[in-house]
Amino acid sequence: MRKILMLAITAIVSTTLQAQYSGQVPTNMGGASQNAAAGAAIANFLGPVNEAYQKRREIDLDKFQGSPYTSNTFAPTILKYNDEVVGNIYYRYNALNEEIEIKKTSSEDEPYKALVKDKEVSLLINAKPLSFKTFVTEKNETINGYLTLLQKGNTYDLYQRTLVKFTEGQPAQNSFVAAVPSRFTKFTEYYFQKDGVNRIDQIPQKNKKLLKLIDASKREDLKIFLKENNLNIKNEQDLAKVFDYLNS
Repeated sequence: MRKILMLAITAIVSTTLQAQYSGQVPTNMGGASQNAAAGAAIANFLGPVNEAYQKRREIDLDKFQGSPYTSNTFAPTILKYNDEVVGNIYYRYNALNEEIEIKKTSSEDEPYKALVKDKEVSLLINAKPLSFKTFVTEKNETINGYLTLLQKGNTYDLYQRTLVKFTEGQPAQNSFVAAVPSRFTKFTEYYFQKDGVNRIDQIPQKNKKLLKLIDASKREDLKIFLKENNLNIKNEQDLAKVFDYLNS
């Protein structure tokens, strides 16, 4: 049984697997196509791993500012399926394409595969589960992607999403203006889910907007709590305090 689970989990991601979920898997590409070389290079980070593996290995990330990965190196983690430990693997998260690359060892010569986008699969990252979810952004877009569970509460769960966007560079217009390199920029978003509600919503970065999403019965108390403790939910530590309070 464990062998079957491992084979299923390490299967290459396909459009068939992605189609079983509602919502879109975003591609975080921004800016007009100004630099053909950069555009061709970044295209190698998109699409199934089995088609892009060799091309991605040949890309020199030093030519770009930032990285499409949360870390360029593979790190050890525990793989779970439906809360059952399957085994230990090495992973690297491509936050640009919202894709987890995995392999069985840390060897640089071992080809990596894509972790199947199955909601029953999770990785333990710093003792926090990272898993594939469907969620709703602040713009009311339904999206598929990876969320890390920061807090499991009796009323509200708190999630974190790490994503990377790519901006095409600009060549030097003349000798007085320096060229602008292509760059990857990392962003962090936060989401919450109320117990018994089958929906995960993005948390806005303003205290007043968060208050509108909380149950009316707790709204006034939370408003006082935010003010008395001088909390700003743009700060992750302050946001964690807010959800500790809501779950108390």
